[in-house]
Amino acid sequence: MLDLSLNLVLVLIAAGFAAGFVDAIAGGGGLITVPALMLAGVPPAQALATNKVQGVFGAATAAISYAARGLVNLRQQWRMALLAGAGGILGAALVTRLPTEGLRLALPVVLIGIAIFFAVKPGLDDLDRLRRMSPVLFGALVVPLIGFYDGLIGPGAGSFYMIAFVSLAGYGVLKATAHTKLLNLFSNLGGLLTFALVGSPLWGLGLMMGLAQIAGAALGARLAARIGSRLIKPLLVLTSTVLALRLIWEMI
Repeated sequence: MLDLSLNLVLVLIAAGFAAGFVDAIAGGGGLITVPALMLAGVPPAQALATNKVQGVFGAATAAISYAARGLVNLRQQWRMALLAGAGGILGAALVTRLPTEGLRLALPVVLIGIAIFFAVKPGLDDLDRLRRMSPVLFGALVVPLIGFYDGLIGPGAGSFYMIAFVSLAGYGVLKATAHTKLLNLFSNLGGLLTFALVGSPLWGLGLMMGLAQIAGAALGARLAARIGSRLIKPLLVLTSTVLALRLIWEMI
């Protein structure tokens, strides 16, 4: 581990808790943890790898919490989860070989579009609606593509899963959030498997932040399950907008 002061470690643990809470509800936890790690002096590649370590804990906690409340059927979703994991492995493996600058330039526009979609589209609630794509096609095309993006770049993957479930699979907002966490978990795991080999994550720091993520994700999932779209939609709009603005700031 880097020679981090106790104060810095405590700040990073607090960032892990906050990221777990936000990510369990609307995604975008990496918006908090990756900058925090880099500000603490962790090199960018190592920060991304360490972020995958702690992110797995939060995603797993949220997925289990939603499943325990009957909002996601793990037996029906395991194939999609494996495809998300395979996409995450491939994306992380190609992170140094593919030009990602074009994707990074387009990402703020896409995230702002997502924020506008959830902010202004009427009828977005916790009720299921018309399905525009069969589960087989959705699992074969959409899920591994977003998983690949999660491994390759990462920020915004949870928002992409969300909008895909709502707009293509016809899920209500709460159900979409629950299923997003399951797929996010596996694409995170896939990315972590690759980063563990090439990215040298800080395991000790990642585990400490991961424990804080568990607490934050459990609280976030509990509130989201209780309040539903009235909490999820505003937070999703906020996190997508802030992430887009942060990415634009990095380009300036």
